[in-house]
Amino acid sequence: MENIPTSALALSDAMTRGDVTAEAVMDATLARVAHINPTVNAIVSLQDRDTLMEQARAADAQPRKGWLHGIPVAVKDLAHAKGFPTSMGSPLFEGQIAPSDDLHIQRMRDAGAIVIGKTNTPEFGLGSNTFNPVFGATLNPYDTTRTCGGSSGGAAVALATGMVTIADGSDMMGSLRNPAAWANVYGMRPTVGVVPTEPKTDTFLQHLATNGPMARCPRDLAALLDTMAGADPRQPFSLSIPMTLPEIDADITGRKIGWLGDWGGAYPFEDGILDLCDKALGQLGDLGLHVDALQPPMSREAIWASWQGLRNFAIACGLSALFENMTTRERLKQTAQWEIENGLNLSAHDVHELSQLRSTWFSKAAALFDTYDVLALPSTQVWPFETSQEYPTEIAGHTMDTYHRWMEVVIPASLIGLPVVNIPIGFGKNGLPMGVQLIGPRGGDGRLLQIAQAWHTATDWPNARPPKL
Repeated sequence: MENIPTSALALSDAMTRGDVTAEAVMDATLARVAHINPTVNAIVSLQDRDTLMEQARAADAQPRKGWLHGIPVAVKDLAHAKGFPTSMGSPLFEGQIAPSDDLHIQRMRDAGAIVIGKTNTPEFGLGSNTFNPVFGATLNPYDTTRTCGGSSGGAAVALATGMVTIADGSDMMGSLRNPAAWANVYGMRPTVGVVPTEPKTDTFLQHLATNGPMARCPRDLAALLDTMAGADPRQPFSLSIPMTLPEIDADITGRKIGWLGDWGGAYPFEDGILDLCDKALGQLGDLGLHVDALQPPMSREAIWASWQGLRNFAIACGLSALFENMTTRERLKQTAQWEIENGLNLSAHDVHELSQLRSTWFSKAAALFDTYDVLALPSTQVWPFETSQEYPTEIAGHTMDTYHRWMEVVIPASLIGLPVVNIPIGFGKNGLPMGVQLIGPRGGDGRLLQIAQAWHTATDWPNARPPKL
């Protein structure tokens, strides 16, 4: 999109000044999608050109609604955008048209965004490899033989390749972090409750997943978070936090990072990942932060047991109706069936004990934040793998005992709903990107973004090394 800013905020400013029109932005966006998307398959269910150009011209004729006025966005295919299909990557829902927007999408539209299509995701968002039987696989723009991760894989690739300037995503088990790390962009899992979900069915028991923003710079990340965030009176655990963008340039000198590394040797990593992360932690030290290496604050197996059981429980609650119907069950992928079966086998007492482990970990993590502003972990344990491989079955000689154990490094934050930002940290000798998770205390979203902004000012990896397609 030549002569059109690639930052969403910069683009918004240019449109406010009248330097560029929504019509010109839409025309350039659709041209880029036509050029890039056939190679990577990140955007699906694209609206027809005539309709989108008409919407852009209408935006030019209207008073500006908000900072996203006239800016094209594509919505993750797990979320509802009115008038667009919500397949969730499943043939069971292929072609199902959403009658209304989910809450965070409505907030983006209220700020003026124009939805152009959806971004691809694994079936029901399960697994960090974006492929499904409806739309196929989304490919990594740094090596199109490899996966982009997931489940917000389409969003990350659309950002990395400049097809959109900001994107929404969601994260239960690293879905805003793994793909961001593997696409050299920023992804943020907010504190659970900051970006409310749609108040459907139960609003008390399930708090493992959240929606959140993705961007190529922390300023855009903060702006989109501020748009998506805000307590919803229909939801008992929704949470209000201060606006994050106005304070993003705060001085971070002297803040303390607790580096958890490989969790005392418990987490295996492919060669080169920890070395790259250690280098990034050294660079953060150069920016004025104090970095200490920490011993594991809780047993890896206790955290994993709690996570696996509660995840099984959550997925079974959401998908059990499809599982109980034999016609639809056989159309669910095997990993989904496995999750549901395990969840249905849990007793109420089992869930209570798993929640007690979760509560213990929250208390231990809270104690760490008495000393440290941020905890840090690698964003993923492996480099992007071949798209033909559904998931890694071993890491550095360690056999994985489930289809998702290879993503274990993301669950310490996920299990207890803490805010996390993936920051891109450069590339391995294999030419593939990697990231580090910066984890904050509950409600500490803004302070994380301040560190991410200082890092971006010093490195700017998304612009320093964009994909070449």
